[in-house]
Amino acid sequence: MPVKRRTAMASAVESRILLLRHQRVILDTDIADLYGVPVKVLNQQVKRNRERFPADFVFRLTSKEDEVLRSQSVTSKQGRGGRRYAPYAFTEHGAIMAATVLNSERAVQMSVFVVRAFVRLREMLATNRKLAGKIDELENRLDTHDSTIQDLIEAIKELMKPEDPPRKSIGFQIPAGKNRG
Repeated sequence: MPVKRRTAMASAVESRILLLRHQRVILDTDIADLYGVPVKVLNQQVKRNRERFPADFVFRLTSKEDEVLRSQSVTSKQGRGGRRYAPYAFTEHGAIMAATVLNSERAVQMSVFVVRAFVRLREMLATNRKLAGKIDELENRLDTHDSTIQDLIEAIKELMKPEDPPRKSIGFQIPAGKNRG
């Protein structure tokens, strides 16, 4: 497969990866589309092979999560041709396992792109974390330097202030050493 096509496929997969419950997942509709099978067939295979899909591989969305996703993607509403059940969300490992239970050539080929997309997102996240750490470190250095520079400026200002000239007393003064008598 040409490099441009592979890159386009990986990007198409990346755009379908969502962040739910602090995990990167792909919904069953997207997996089914990528693997070239109806959603019903995919979900039947998940149910038939439940031991291959522990909770850290696949989970069903709550009604609230489903509602939020439906409102974001403007999909059909229940009662008007929509789904009766909340979709499954597949983690990276669940998506790979789905390819093995579907056992179609396309599912196996596409699972490679799914894995690459998850890996690429993980690398981007790691890079962003490193970058954020370096920015924090730089900000801390600047804060330290700013306060040090401010202290230096204050010290210089103090040194630049002219000393107050000695004041002469006003009024009558008794010369030293003479007593009043």
